[in-house]
Amino acid sequence: MASRVPTPTTAVRIPISKPLVGELEHERIGRVLDSGWLTQGEETFEFERRVAEYCGARHGVAMNSATTALHVALELIGVGPGDEVIVPSYSHIATANAVAYTGAEPVFADIRARTYNLDETRLEEALSERTRAIVVVHQVGLPADLQAIAAFAGEHGLRVVEDAACALGSTYDGRRIGGHGNLAVLSFHPRKVITTGEGGMVLTDDPELAESARSLASHGEAVIDVHRHNALRPTTEEFARVGFNYRMTNLQGALGVGQMSRLEEILAARRELGRRYSEAFGRLSGVEVPLEPPGYEPNYQSYMLNVTAAGATPRDRVMLGLRERGIATRPGVTAIHHQPPYRRPAERERLQETDKAVEQALILPLYPQMTHAEQDEVIEAFTELVAEP
Repeated sequence: MASRVPTPTTAVRIPISKPLVGELEHERIGRVLDSGWLTQGEETFEFERRVAEYCGARHGVAMNSATTALHVALELIGVGPGDEVIVPSYSHIATANAVAYTGAEPVFADIRARTYNLDETRLEEALSERTRAIVVVHQVGLPADLQAIAAFAGEHGLRVVEDAACALGSTYDGRRIGGHGNLAVLSFHPRKVITTGEGGMVLTDDPELAESARSLASHGEAVIDVHRHNALRPTTEEFARVGFNYRMTNLQGALGVGQMSRLEEILAARRELGRRYSEAFGRLSGVEVPLEPPGYEPNYQSYMLNVTAAGATPRDRVMLGLRERGIATRPGVTAIHHQPPYRRPAERERLQETDKAVEQALILPLYPQMTHAEQDEVIEAFTELVAEP
């Protein structure tokens, strides 16, 4: 019989994350409710405009999740049955699922230690004649090395799609993620930097791809609902392609517009708290704080560090100790190749850094309204637990 982890007896006082919302979001949602137009509409379009402009992309197309947005992005570049797409295993399972939705096969490549992002020197191990694209994940808000990955992709004739679910506001080489010319996908889940409850967005500089993305997200419509209803002359429905029902509602768009108004405040708080953690933990034996390489500016969507096996209490015991003190944690990120739909024993030999992260990585509480007193409590408890023999 499998062993069971003891159930903590203390209620959570310091959560892993908490969205920051206020009166502005309430007001905008109230106006949408009063308008009677609750599905995709003007608030959604305003949200798209604000996000795209902020990121440095020409077009944004909002959808009901980042997973569906990633599916659409892969459809836009022609990924389909018989193709392979290189992805990191160290990511939410949605990264691989979006590939599978197209009929293609995700093939896993390893990550770099402490950045948790694709290691461009290991991409060739996952390459085959069937490889069509690379999905680059900017894990927990730290950008991947887009220049190196783009060079590899160019050499082999591959397309690059950025799974930037966690990376709104992060910068690489002086430009914000989403503004590097690739198809990029953002998430607005409650644990992300800003939230629409659930939601995602495709960013692109190509107007034709943006138009196709909007059609795919709305049943393949040639003219989307709100534009057809507002037309001066009656028009009938016309469907240009087989599409999906992936639309973001006007309620979600209103929430997103309000969130964009406080984005800089959120980012400043997250970065200050993330760097404060690293300053506190940087000299601890048995702990590896996250890297922040020159030219990269993360948004600290999550604060993830490694509790190494040598010289420290194993990660799971630290997690349980924190939970007993009312402090929530998470065991890093999913390794997709450990999950039943994607278990392939032959691939595990080349995913050693991924497997190491599975055993050692730990996410600590971080949210923009977190007080220094709350963070000090986490720092003190973590430091004591790591020092225990």
